[in-house]
Amino acid sequence: MNFSSDTAAPAHPDVFQAMMEANTGAAPSYGNDVWTERAREALCRVFECDLDIWLVASGTAANALGLATLCPPHGSIFCHAEAHIERDERGAPEFFTGGGKLALLPGLHGRIDLAALRKAVAFNRHDFVHETPAHVLSLSNLTECGAAYRPFEIAERAAIAHEGGLAVHLDGARFANALVSTGATPAEMSWRAGVDVMSFGATKNGVLGCEAIILFGSARQRLADLRVRAKRAGHMPPKMRFLAAQMCAYLRDGLWLSLARQANASAQGLAEVLLAKGGELVHPVDGNEIFARLPEAVTSRLRAAGASFYDWPDGSNRFVCSWNTPPEEIAAAASVLT
Repeated sequence: MNFSSDTAAPAHPDVFQAMMEANTGAAPSYGNDVWTERAREALCRVFECDLDIWLVASGTAANALGLATLCPPHGSIFCHAEAHIERDERGAPEFFTGGGKLALLPGLHGRIDLAALRKAVAFNRHDFVHETPAHVLSLSNLTECGAAYRPFEIAERAAIAHEGGLAVHLDGARFANALVSTGATPAEMSWRAGVDVMSFGATKNGVLGCEAIILFGSARQRLADLRVRAKRAGHMPPKMRFLAAQMCAYLRDGLWLSLARQANASAQGLAEVLLAKGGELVHPVDGNEIFARLPEAVTSRLRAAGASFYDWPDGSNRFVCSWNTPPEEIAAAASVLT
């Protein structure tokens, strides 16, 4: 019963098969291969627009490089106080921007509060030398609390940011889970809602290790700068075709959404088990994560039976299901607590 993280799950067999198919003969290096162009074309179809991409092996690299193309060293980035870029990336955005700061905002369930954002943007003064003005708003979907932004909620926040001259970044490490939960399309959840640059996650949803930095609209003009930053930071994979092959397999025939549906369904099933045993949800289960306060007897019995999950700083416990969480694991958790 491994509910520690979706990164603990194996990669889907189709991903390995695609990598094997790409493992034939020589191919141009550094993203100049046909697989990388196929991945870009596939993402264009998924998002219903023309776009540019850069592929990296981790979400931290995707977020940090994407933000570095939008925020100068003397600027800051508005994000939620619980955002992954704040809590879990060890200063990578600050490091990759060369000194940019994170300016933290409140909000329930990891969603940035609209009033707080309006106030922050209203007092964001680029002409006052003693402040560090924000250049970017970064949103996360799913949020770090497992909640989903609906497209209109992203659009509301993006409109405030754009009116204040800020670019909008989206951390989409669990983007597929948010789409399945809300029923939105990728376009509705991204560029149509005002997103300029996003990290399109795949690793948490069945891929061996591949994330795409996606540039929409006018942000595509920053591709050359992104490539230079990626090279300087050591994120220009010589054999990018193997990253691209993973992305192609992930998107083929809607596999990515199918895997997210499996993960979300497993989370819903596990949540029902925990609630039936006296658990209290701290955040909505909008994807594949559950945050619940549980009686100590429940957590003790689960751990004694070999279940793995995290104690969260707010006093809750986090359980994460993956595309590979079998029904038997949910049934085993229920059996332990019977």
